[in-house]
Amino acid sequence: MNQLVLSVQLVERGPVRYTPAGLPALDFVLKHESQTTEAGLPRRVSLEIRAVAIGEITRPLAALAIGSSFDTSGFLAAQRNGRGIVFHITQMQPAGQPDSEQIQQR
Repeated sequence: MNQLVLSVQLVERGPVRYTPAGLPALDFVLKHESQTTEAGLPRRVSLEIRAVAIGEITRPLAALAIGSSFDTSGFLAAQRNGRGIVFHITQMQPAGQPDSEQIQQR
């Protein structure tokens, strides 16, 4: 299974572009910070990840201000050049909102 769920903060957002199929697409840089347990010890996690959203999900993401926090899920795929990974966002909701407020890709 390839599913990633993260609480993130919007760091960068590119302009709306369109795929060859005519779907809107947005490129992002997202930041995640949390604390977890690894080998019985607390570990602080901090990372930035490239992300993309394609289709209707771009509309609410395009409206977010830089620095906005939200919860998101999707999947990981290789970058077009084959080096590195990209987080493909398929669902999002404002941070701390119940699941019923979730916006999904259709």
